[in-house]
Amino acid sequence: MDYQFLSQTMLFSGESPEEIKEMLSCLGAVTRSYGKGEIIYHAGECVHSMGLVLSGNVQIESDDVWGNHSVLDDITPGFFFAETYASLSKEPLMVNVVSAAAKTEVLFLNVGRLLTTCNNSCTHHNRLIHNMFFISARKNLLLSRRIFHTTPKSIRGRLLSYLSAQSAAAKSLDFTIPFNRQQLADYLNVDRSALSAELSKMQREGLLKTERNHFTLCEDPLET
Repeated sequence: MDYQFLSQTMLFSGESPEEIKEMLSCLGAVTRSYGKGEIIYHAGECVHSMGLVLSGNVQIESDDVWGNHSVLDDITPGFFFAETYASLSKEPLMVNVVSAAAKTEVLFLNVGRLLTTCNNSCTHHNRLIHNMFFISARKNLLLSRRIFHTTPKSIRGRLLSYLSAQSAAAKSLDFTIPFNRQQLADYLNVDRSALSAELSKMQREGLLKTERNHFTLCEDPLET
């Protein structure tokens, strides 16, 4: 177990590697490995543990009754999944949690134990609870942003909303986004081909320039 790596994650922020090592047994920590495409959690099941991705990649996926498939989120090393459902342990998952790498290693932590302080490490538990609250607040903010960007009815409206926000965050008209075309389409909940067609049209109109996941917004529509 790489305790130094864990000390750099949001949940264990403020804890030393030695302190983390002592806490893991108290938190009911279990490490498991998964192959690509292997389902970690199934939609419909209730869970008691949240997962921290140690290596590899995890995707949050949704499939409806008509067979439509959507990737809702991409979880990379150092980040968590299922903490909300683990906190509400009687609430069934609405999504599948799937390993998206050839080998994915996940550290599972029992949320019930995490949220219940113990006599041996009360100070550490209080810090973990504080960090847990911060993680939840951050995820709620990210979800609110996504709802904001997917509110416009048109693909162009969604693109303008998202790209404007990315530009503001970068404090520049020139910036790189964390998504490829498919991931951007999934994030904005639109068809990839339609998204690419709209980006090409916006580029021809001089609204922006783009290459892969790099964008330059043009204040002057006549700029090419």
